[in-house]
Amino acid sequence: MTAKIIDGKTIAQEVRAEWKVRADALKARGITPGLAVIIVGEDAASRIYVGNKVKACAELGIHSEHIALPADTPETALLAKIAELNANTAIHGILVQLPVPKHIDSNKVLEAISPRKDVDGFHPQNVGALVAGNAALPPCTPYGAMNLLEKMGIEIEGKHAVVVGRSNIVGKPMALMLLHKNATVTICTSRTSDLAHHTRDADILVVATGKPQMITGDMIKPGAAVIDVGINRLPGGKLVGDVDFDSAKEVAGYITPVPGGVGPMTITMLMANTVQAAERAIK
Repeated sequence: MTAKIIDGKTIAQEVRAEWKVRADALKARGITPGLAVIIVGEDAASRIYVGNKVKACAELGIHSEHIALPADTPETALLAKIAELNANTAIHGILVQLPVPKHIDSNKVLEAISPRKDVDGFHPQNVGALVAGNAALPPCTPYGAMNLLEKMGIEIEGKHAVVVGRSNIVGKPMALMLLHKNATVTICTSRTSDLAHHTRDADILVVATGKPQMITGDMIKPGAAVIDVGINRLPGGKLVGDVDFDSAKEVAGYITPVPGGVGPMTITMLMANTVQAAERAIK
Protein backbone atom coordinates (compact mmCIF):
# COMPACT_ATOMS: atom_id res chain seq x y z
CA MET A 1 0.00 0.00 0.00
CA THR A 2 1.18 3.51 -0.82
CA ALA A 3 -0.70 6.32 0.87
CA LYS A 4 -2.66 8.95 -1.00
CA ILE A 5 -0.80 12.24 -0.54
CA ILE A 6 -2.94 15.02 0.94
CA ASP A 7 -1.88 18.00 -1.18
CA GLY A 8 -2.19 20.93 1.20
CA LYS A 9 -1.13 23.48 -1.42
CA THR A 10 -3.89 22.53 -3.85
CA ILE A 11 -6.56 22.27 -1.16
CA ALA A 12 -5.47 25.61 0.32
CA GLN A 13 -6.01 27.29 -3.05
CA GLU A 14 -9.51 25.78 -3.27
CA VAL A 15 -10.40 26.96 0.22
CA ARG A 16 -8.95 30.43 -0.39
CA ALA A 17 -11.10 30.75 -3.51
CA GLU A 18 -14.19 29.98 -1.40
CA TRP A 19 -13.27 32.64 1.16
CA LYS A 20 -12.37 35.17 -1.53
CA VAL A 21 -16.02 35.05 -2.65
CA ARG A 22 -17.03 36.09 0.87
CA ALA A 23 -14.33 38.76 1.03
CA ASP A 24 -15.51 40.15 -2.31
CA ALA A 25 -19.11 40.20 -1.03
CA LEU A 26 -17.98 42.34 1.89
CA LYS A 27 -16.05 44.68 -0.40
CA ALA A 28 -19.18 45.09 -2.54
CA ARG A 29 -20.80 46.48 0.64
CA GLY A 30 -17.90 48.89 1.17
CA ILE A 31 -16.06 46.80 3.78
CA THR A 32 -12.54 45.51 3.19
CA PRO A 33 -11.46 42.85 5.72
CA GLY A 34 -8.33 44.05 7.52
CA LEU A 35 -5.57 42.10 9.25
CA ALA A 36 -2.78 43.59 11.39
CA VAL A 37 0.27 41.43 12.05
CA ILE A 38 2.73 42.51 14.74
CA ILE A 39 6.23 41.07 14.94
CA VAL A 40 8.59 41.93 17.78
CA GLY A 41 12.28 41.31 17.14
CA GLU A 42 14.35 39.77 14.37
CA ASP A 43 13.39 36.07 14.48
CA ALA A 44 14.10 34.85 10.93
CA ALA A 45 11.44 32.13 10.86
CA SER A 46 8.81 34.56 12.15
CA ARG A 47 9.68 37.04 9.41
CA ILE A 48 9.16 34.35 6.77
CA TYR A 49 5.78 33.43 8.27
CA VAL A 50 4.72 37.07 8.38
CA GLY A 51 5.77 37.56 4.76
CA ASN A 52 3.65 34.58 3.71
CA LYS A 53 0.66 36.00 5.60
CA VAL A 54 0.98 39.39 3.90
CA LYS A 55 1.18 37.66 0.51
CA ALA A 56 -1.95 35.61 1.26
CA CYS A 57 -3.83 38.79 2.22
CA ALA A 58 -2.97 40.29 -1.16
CA GLU A 59 -4.33 37.19 -2.94
CA LEU A 60 -7.70 37.47 -1.21
CA GLY A 61 -7.97 41.24 -1.36
CA ILE A 62 -7.58 41.61 2.41
CA HIS A 63 -6.07 44.84 3.71
CA SER A 64 -2.94 44.02 5.71
CA GLU A 65 -0.77 46.03 8.05
CA HIS A 66 2.66 44.68 8.96
CA ILE A 67 3.94 46.26 12.17
CA ALA A 68 7.59 45.46 12.95
CA LEU A 69 8.79 46.45 16.42
CA PRO A 70 12.35 46.23 17.75
CA ALA A 71 13.25 43.38 20.11
CA ASP A 72 13.65 45.76 23.06
CA THR A 73 10.11 47.15 22.73
CA PRO A 74 8.64 47.47 26.25
CA GLU A 75 5.66 45.27 27.06
CA THR A 76 3.60 48.40 27.80
CA ALA A 77 4.31 49.75 24.30
CA LEU A 78 3.19 46.51 22.67
CA LEU A 79 0.00 46.44 24.74
CA ALA A 80 -0.66 50.06 23.77
CA LYS A 81 -0.29 49.18 20.07
CA ILE A 82 -2.77 46.31 20.50
CA ALA A 83 -5.25 48.66 22.22
CA GLU A 84 -4.91 51.06 19.29
CA LEU A 85 -5.66 48.28 16.82
CA ASN A 86 -8.60 47.05 18.92
CA ALA A 87 -10.14 50.50 18.46
CA ASN A 88 -9.40 50.68 14.73
CA THR A 89 -12.59 49.80 12.81
CA ALA A 90 -10.59 49.14 9.62
CA ILE A 91 -8.80 46.24 11.35
CA HIS A 92 -10.87 43.08 11.91
CA GLY A 93 -8.07 40.69 12.84
CA ILE A 94 -4.99 41.14 15.04
CA LEU A 95 -2.16 38.65 15.23
CA VAL A 96 1.00 38.93 17.30
CA GLN A 97 3.63 36.60 15.88
CA LEU A 98 4.94 34.26 18.56
CA PRO A 99 7.40 33.85 20.16
CA VAL A 100 7.80 37.31 21.61
CA PRO A 101 11.01 38.35 23.46
CA LYS A 102 11.37 36.95 26.96
CA HIS A 103 10.73 40.24 28.74
CA ILE A 104 7.17 40.26 27.34
CA ASP A 105 4.45 38.09 28.90
CA SER A 106 2.81 36.30 25.95
CA ASN A 107 -0.30 35.57 28.02
CA LYS A 108 -0.84 39.28 28.68
CA VAL A 109 -0.42 39.93 24.96
CA LEU A 110 -2.94 37.29 23.91
CA GLU A 111 -5.46 38.46 26.51
CA ALA A 112 -5.08 42.08 25.35
CA ILE A 113 -6.36 41.31 21.85
CA SER A 114 -10.12 41.78 21.50
CA PRO A 115 -11.79 38.33 21.32
CA ARG A 116 -13.67 39.57 18.23
CA LYS A 117 -10.34 40.31 16.50
CA ASP A 118 -8.42 37.30 17.83
CA VAL A 119 -7.94 35.55 14.47
CA ASP A 120 -5.40 33.14 16.01
CA GLY A 121 -8.11 31.83 18.35
CA PHE A 122 -5.87 32.03 21.44
CA HIS A 123 -7.81 34.46 23.66
CA PRO A 124 -9.21 32.68 26.77
CA GLN A 125 -12.76 33.63 25.71
CA ASN A 126 -12.29 31.98 22.32
CA VAL A 127 -10.64 28.95 23.90
CA GLY A 128 -13.72 28.61 26.13
CA ALA A 129 -15.99 28.86 23.09
CA LEU A 130 -14.00 26.08 21.44
CA VAL A 131 -14.45 23.85 24.49
CA ALA A 132 -18.19 24.56 24.37
CA GLY A 133 -18.29 23.68 20.67
CA ASN A 134 -19.21 27.08 19.27
CA ALA A 135 -15.89 28.71 18.39
CA ALA A 136 -16.32 31.57 15.93
CA LEU A 137 -12.56 31.94 15.42
CA PRO A 138 -10.88 28.52 15.81
CA PRO A 139 -7.09 28.16 16.08
CA CYS A 140 -5.76 28.18 12.53
CA THR A 141 -3.56 25.06 12.38
CA PRO A 142 -6.09 22.52 13.74
CA TYR A 143 -8.83 24.34 11.78
CA GLY A 144 -6.74 23.77 8.66
CA ALA A 145 -6.14 20.11 9.52
CA MET A 146 -9.89 19.58 9.94
CA ASN A 147 -10.46 21.17 6.53
CA LEU A 148 -7.94 18.77 4.98
CA LEU A 149 -9.80 15.77 6.41
CA GLU A 150 -13.10 17.16 5.19
CA LYS A 151 -11.85 17.97 1.67
CA MET A 152 -10.35 14.49 1.32
CA GLY A 153 -13.65 12.91 2.35
CA ILE A 154 -12.05 11.18 5.34
CA GLU A 155 -14.75 10.02 7.74
CA ILE A 156 -14.35 11.29 11.31
CA GLU A 157 -17.56 10.31 13.07
CA GLY A 158 -17.19 7.10 15.04
CA LYS A 159 -13.49 6.79 14.24
CA HIS A 160 -10.63 6.57 16.72
CA ALA A 161 -8.46 9.68 16.48
CA VAL A 162 -5.13 9.84 18.28
CA VAL A 163 -3.47 13.22 18.77
CA VAL A 164 0.20 13.13 19.72
CA GLY A 165 0.97 16.50 21.30
CA ARG A 166 -0.82 18.62 23.89
CA SER A 167 0.07 22.21 23.02
CA ASN A 168 -2.49 24.98 23.34
CA ILE A 169 -1.81 25.90 19.72
CA VAL A 170 -2.38 22.49 18.10
CA GLY A 171 -2.79 19.41 20.27
CA LYS A 172 -5.55 20.43 22.66
CA PRO A 173 -7.73 22.32 20.13
CA MET A 174 -7.24 19.54 17.56
CA ALA A 175 -8.54 16.98 20.04
CA LEU A 176 -11.56 19.17 20.82
CA MET A 177 -12.41 19.69 17.14
CA LEU A 178 -12.24 15.95 16.47
CA LEU A 179 -14.38 15.31 19.53
CA HIS A 180 -17.00 17.77 18.29
CA LYS A 181 -17.14 15.74 15.05
CA ASN A 182 -18.00 12.64 17.10
CA ALA A 183 -14.62 10.93 16.96
CA THR A 184 -13.33 8.91 19.90
CA VAL A 185 -10.21 10.83 20.87
CA THR A 186 -7.02 9.80 22.65
CA ILE A 187 -4.41 12.43 23.53
CA CYS A 188 -0.81 11.29 23.86
CA THR A 189 2.49 13.09 24.40
CA SER A 190 6.05 12.29 23.40
CA ARG A 191 6.43 10.80 26.90
CA THR A 192 3.41 8.47 26.73
CA SER A 193 4.32 4.93 27.80
CA ASP A 194 4.18 2.52 24.85
CA LEU A 195 3.21 5.30 22.46
CA ALA A 196 3.16 2.90 19.52
CA HIS A 197 0.35 0.91 21.18
CA HIS A 198 -1.87 3.97 20.93
CA THR A 199 -0.77 5.21 17.52
CA ARG A 200 -1.27 1.77 15.94
CA ASP A 201 -4.92 1.90 17.02
CA ALA A 202 -5.62 5.25 15.33
CA ASP A 203 -7.88 5.58 12.30
CA ILE A 204 -6.82 9.24 12.25
CA LEU A 205 -3.37 10.09 13.61
CA VAL A 206 -2.40 13.73 14.18
CA VAL A 207 1.19 14.38 15.22
CA ALA A 208 2.37 17.72 16.63
CA THR A 209 5.35 17.18 18.94
CA GLY A 210 8.22 19.12 17.40
CA LYS A 211 10.35 15.97 17.40
CA PRO A 212 11.57 15.14 13.88
CA GLN A 213 10.48 11.81 12.38
CA MET A 214 9.52 10.30 15.75
CA ILE A 215 6.51 8.41 14.32
CA THR A 216 7.65 5.62 12.03
CA GLY A 217 5.73 3.35 9.69
CA ASP A 218 5.62 0.46 12.19
CA MET A 219 3.71 2.75 14.59
CA ILE A 220 0.84 3.36 12.13
CA LYS A 221 -2.34 1.39 11.53
CA PRO A 222 -2.62 0.21 7.92
CA GLY A 223 -4.93 2.54 6.02
CA ALA A 224 -4.91 5.30 8.66
CA ALA A 225 -5.10 8.99 7.80
CA VAL A 226 -1.89 10.65 9.06
CA ILE A 227 -1.80 14.42 9.60
CA ASP A 228 1.76 15.59 10.26
CA VAL A 229 1.75 19.07 11.81
CA GLY A 230 5.46 19.15 12.60
CA ILE A 231 8.08 21.07 10.66
CA ASN A 232 11.72 20.57 11.60
CA ARG A 233 14.99 21.44 9.88
CA LEU A 234 17.61 18.69 9.98
CA PRO A 235 21.34 19.55 10.31
CA GLY A 236 21.75 19.24 6.53
CA GLY A 237 18.98 21.76 5.95
CA LYS A 238 16.21 19.37 4.87
CA LEU A 239 12.70 20.09 6.20
CA VAL A 240 10.92 17.10 7.72
CA GLY A 241 7.84 16.51 9.83
CA ASP A 242 7.27 14.68 13.09
CA VAL A 243 6.43 11.59 11.02
CA ASP A 244 9.00 9.58 9.08
CA PHE A 245 7.32 10.14 5.73
CA ASP A 246 9.14 7.45 3.72
CA SER A 247 8.19 4.57 6.02
CA ALA A 248 4.76 5.97 6.94
CA LYS A 249 3.53 6.36 3.35
CA GLU A 250 3.97 2.64 2.80
CA VAL A 251 1.44 1.88 5.57
CA ALA A 252 -0.99 4.81 5.81
CA GLY A 253 -4.04 5.32 3.63
CA TYR A 254 -3.61 9.12 3.55
CA ILE A 255 -0.70 11.29 4.62
CA THR A 256 0.28 14.97 4.59
CA PRO A 257 3.76 15.81 3.28
CA VAL A 258 6.14 18.25 4.96
CA PRO A 259 6.39 20.83 3.59
CA GLY A 260 3.19 21.29 1.56
CA GLY A 261 0.67 19.64 3.85
CA VAL A 262 -0.79 21.41 6.88
CA GLY A 263 1.36 24.54 6.53
CA PRO A 264 -0.48 26.16 3.59
CA MET A 265 -3.79 25.50 5.35
CA THR A 266 -2.71 27.33 8.52
CA ILE A 267 -2.32 30.62 6.65
CA THR A 268 -5.49 29.93 4.66
CA MET A 269 -7.56 29.57 7.81
CA LEU A 270 -6.03 32.78 9.17
CA MET A 271 -7.49 34.48 6.09
CA ALA A 272 -10.80 32.71 6.70
CA ASN A 273 -10.91 33.90 10.31
CA THR A 274 -10.15 37.48 9.22
CA VAL A 275 -13.02 37.46 6.71
CA GLN A 276 -15.31 35.88 9.30
CA ALA A 277 -14.33 38.51 11.90
CA ALA A 278 -15.19 41.24 9.37
CA GLU A 279 -18.58 39.61 8.70
CA ARG A 280 -19.31 39.48 12.42
CA ALA A 281 -18.32 43.14 12.86
CA ILE A 282 -21.24 44.31 10.72
CA LYS A 283 -23.89 42.06 12.25
